[in-house]
Amino acid sequence: MTARPPFIATPPILALVAAIGEQVGRLEASLPPERQLLLRRTNRLRTIQGSLAIEGNTLTLEQVTAVVAGKRVLGSAREVQEVRGAVAAYDQLGTWDPTKRDDLLAAHGVLMAGLVDRPGHFRTTAAGIKRGEEVVHVAPPAGQVRALMNDLLAWLKATGDHPLIAACVFHYEFEFIHPFVDGNGRMGRLWQTLILSRWKPLFALVPVESLIRDQQAGYYAALNESNRAGASTPFIAFMLQVIHDTLAILDATPQVAPQVTPQVARLLAAITGDLDRAALQKALGLADRKSFSQRYLQPALEAGLIELTRPDAPNSRFQQYRLTARGREVRERGL
Repeated sequence: MTARPPFIATPPILALVAAIGEQVGRLEASLPPERQLLLRRTNRLRTIQGSLAIEGNTLTLEQVTAVVAGKRVLGSAREVQEVRGAVAAYDQLGTWDPTKRDDLLAAHGVLMAGLVDRPGHFRTTAAGIKRGEEVVHVAPPAGQVRALMNDLLAWLKATGDHPLIAACVFHYEFEFIHPFVDGNGRMGRLWQTLILSRWKPLFALVPVESLIRDQQAGYYAALNESNRAGASTPFIAFMLQVIHDTLAILDATPQVAPQVTPQVARLLAAITGDLDRAALQKALGLADRKSFSQRYLQPALEAGLIELTRPDAPNSRFQQYRLTARGREVRERGL
């Protein structure tokens, strides 16, 4: 029988699990399909930008969006390649089994393509984590990596622990083992998202990485505290709080009658049928494409007030926009 990684499901941890379960239930019942589709697309970009920012990538959300659209951005070739690898990996997320070693290696191969010499292979040299000049973690010897990862994946497959807890435990143990030369942080976050989305597809919409980016000090402090304790309990508590906070933002978003900016209200009033970007800008008398996107189009999309006519091809030159049922309701109410 595979050994269970050391951790304690404390009362505060169990309370968070219960609270998150309730949040997920409410969101599954309240989020309309068109809003889920828009959240999936928008938050996927935030997830990628957030996860890479934790590793030092300086590209903004707007620049990441531009890279995805095939546009040139002002950034290093490595940063652009990191975005491309992350986009490719998250696009394939649903095809991988989180308990299979070959899928884990394949995911690293996609994520780190063009960034390391042998993507998709476990490291064969010593590894550790440095903060400045200080070594804060020395990973197990390379010769132990394969066996340790086999044990961890076998535990994940067999465990009866709640998926919320199991995902956090895996994330911590993965970072402790540090199985790859590079990309361990982003792989750990990717795999936690995979584990959670296998439990509840809603987690494909949730940009947990963005909140981790905003709480990097706490993230690394929780890892270090767990290292000192010899158990992942502090990291589980931290990650569950991050998940709870992320869901709370979605849960608190008005679903029926949101407050809209004057710019979005003007956009809603201008939409008649299906219109492309150029037609909308002309109707509003706007020449600046960037300002139109940031102040009018994106806020309306993210609020679920308008939708794409070609959601599976967001960058299509034939793309048009139309009001959703929610958008029509908001316009009729004059909000």
